[in-house]
Amino acid sequence: MTSPTPDALLGPADIRELAGALGVRPTKQRGQNFVIDANTVRRIVRTAEVRDDDVVVEVGPGLGSLTLALLEAADRVVAVEIDDVLAGALPSTVAARMPERADRFALVHSDAMDVRELPGPPPTALVANLPYNVAVPVLLHMLETFPTIERTLVMVQAEVADRLAAGPGSKVYGVPSVKANWYAEVKRAGSIGRNVFWPAPNVDSGLVALTRRAEPLKTSASRREVFAVVDAAFAQRRKTLRAALAGWAGSAAAAEAALVAAGVSPQARGESLTVEEFARIAEHRAAPGTGTETTENTETTENTETTENEESAQS
Repeated sequence: MTSPTPDALLGPADIRELAGALGVRPTKQRGQNFVIDANTVRRIVRTAEVRDDDVVVEVGPGLGSLTLALLEAADRVVAVEIDDVLAGALPSTVAARMPERADRFALVHSDAMDVRELPGPPPTALVANLPYNVAVPVLLHMLETFPTIERTLVMVQAEVADRLAAGPGSKVYGVPSVKANWYAEVKRAGSIGRNVFWPAPNVDSGLVALTRRAEPLKTSASRREVFAVVDAAFAQRRKTLRAALAGWAGSAAAAEAALVAAGVSPQARGESLTVEEFARIAEHRAAPGTGTETTENTETTENTETTENEESAQS
């Protein structure tokens, strides 16, 4: 594989020149904070353990800082970009700065939440600097839609990184923690300062590494059924599970019966449970016809929790 030229990556002057030529001004609405430091994007690629046989999907490539670093290391990179101007410019940037790898790059011009398939071989890794305001739903969508993704490294707001990687009993353990753990082993993989971005965000960033479970969680409940329990448990996280799951089960008594059958204390709270325990609760929901069956619309949006303490701050 031909090596790229040493100056192929984008530096601060390159980013500003590209943005100026395109008339791009980063928008808060889309959470656009462009990485301007070549050492940082190379660090992200190293931390992601990108291999030369990997097919990497990147969400929100922006002007291409991380894209170029990924192309240095991976066999192929597929970038998903929603912005019309940025999507139009990125292939030219890749061709100009890394022509020897241009045939290993593909662009999908779309909202990542709408992506159901990608061109070329199935992705093996996801590496992305995710916009803070949509980080969790995008991450969960990609993990669900592309089961071939074995390894993931995302850069997100530090607070979101803490929540994703939190374990039971932590004050920040919640919906994102449990749902991410449904798919993968999750851990914090480092911190990123504000000065490597343009414009500099008003919050710090963190790296989160996810390694997909070798085997899916063993449960007779579906993902949708398990996530419905998780959503219900954390919608009223200060309440005991007996009370918090009353709506989900049809009554507090039915919730208690499901909890006892699952081996979980009705007096426990959602923040103390593992994803496996949530799955067991879902398995023991009363059968249809008992008056406690689920309505079709029990699954809520997968990105937030409803209490003030659990809502993700946006930059």
